[in-house]
Amino acid sequence: MNEFFRPTSESAPRLEEDESSTLGNHPSPLLGKEGEQFVPPPFQGGDRGGCRSLLFLREAILASSSSVRDSLPEQHRVHFETLRQEIIDFAQAHNIPRESLSKPDALREAAKKLSTPDLQRFAILLERFEYLLVHHELKKEDYTEALEYVETHYHLKEQYDSQFALLEQVGILKDDAITGIDGQEYPIPTLEQIALRLFERHETLKTKHDQGFTKLLLVPFGMSLDALQETLKQFLLKYKESHPTFDLDINEPLYTWSNYQGADIGDSPKLVYHPQSFTKEGHRGKTKMEVLQTNYKLPTLTPTPTLTPTQTSSPGWTVHLLQPSDPSNIDSPGFALIPKEDQSTPQGGLTPRPPLEANKTAHEYLSILQKAQDDPCSPYSHESGMTPEDWIIAFMIHLSETGKPLDNWQNNTESISYLTGAFFPSSVNVLVVFWNRDRRLANLNRGDPRSQSGNRGARFSVMV
Repeated sequence: MNEFFRPTSESAPRLEEDESSTLGNHPSPLLGKEGEQFVPPPFQGGDRGGCRSLLFLREAILASSSSVRDSLPEQHRVHFETLRQEIIDFAQAHNIPRESLSKPDALREAAKKLSTPDLQRFAILLERFEYLLVHHELKKEDYTEALEYVETHYHLKEQYDSQFALLEQVGILKDDAITGIDGQEYPIPTLEQIALRLFERHETLKTKHDQGFTKLLLVPFGMSLDALQETLKQFLLKYKESHPTFDLDINEPLYTWSNYQGADIGDSPKLVYHPQSFTKEGHRGKTKMEVLQTNYKLPTLTPTPTLTPTQTSSPGWTVHLLQPSDPSNIDSPGFALIPKEDQSTPQGGLTPRPPLEANKTAHEYLSILQKAQDDPCSPYSHESGMTPEDWIIAFMIHLSETGKPLDNWQNNTESISYLTGAFFPSSVNVLVVFWNRDRRLANLNRGDPRSQSGNRGARFSVMV
């Protein structure tokens, strides 16, 4: 799973050699002479190869993609779907008619309206997609550079391998995939996929990296919440077996409010994700099934603030960056705590980010997120509220790495966490999670979004 780039020797190009894209004749679509207008190969006029290079888009994007995808080696099919969706989303976000993707003249005309960075981005997507279809393998040089970058800036491989092993150990991963609430199997995003996403967005991510968002979190969002709760319960019991001094109530290691049971399944799920308000009506949140089976995508980092948010990890999964326990130390274990009021230090030199301190209402934390969506200069730009799925995985990782439970609010240093990325509309309750030191258990609970307490705060993540 973690092995880098596996070429398939028996793969034959789908196009004849002389009909391969003009894209392949250029070492990089980002290169160009200084002072000249950048025109990537698919948008250049007057060459037969440019027209040929767009033929693959007709079948692979505009028509049913199943036959094209199924002709690829199995390990590359998720990457095919990811690239395909990125191209579609990019075109939609930039008002490029979908049908023009297979018409050279129409595509060149649409490209004239793009800024140079957007044009470069689009050319890279097309080049990588075509290379995959023609050669039945990933474009090695792209991933080599990406992997080198993320290793330097995120120490990503060690994080990925560690979390992959934990997900296998607790039974979440089976044959490198999960089963979603819709019965579909969702493979875990590969190290290479995540590396490429981080590398492609390194300019946008520069500020978030400077603020300490370097801690990886892989979340099997598509799984049922009931299954994840049971996983957390069994994890706590096994952790107690191997760490006898860990203070745990083995008869009740996990308390959950009754509404969590079956909250994300059924004809009328009780739980919605990424609401825009904590109100019974007009919250605009989506059920988990809507996320998995419709075109709705969870909010993630995008190249520019104007792009439509897209889910860029493997379907059924979300990939996050959070701050580690010491945001200034990329290798510090676990996740940063939620500080008490007036007990924190801003992080980052480019755009200093004041940590989210306790003693605000859930409404106020949600408002911080919403204002940041419209303000690219906000210190909280590109951040999202967390879900119960996020917190369960983060809790297991944090305990494994630090030996301490996450959000242990009774130690007078940490805080209870509002999960602003999910909401119970029928009862108008936000999700509240923490470690209960007195009762020696993890607690999945709820609260009034108007409630304010010096012991309650929130944690945001950057979704990639």
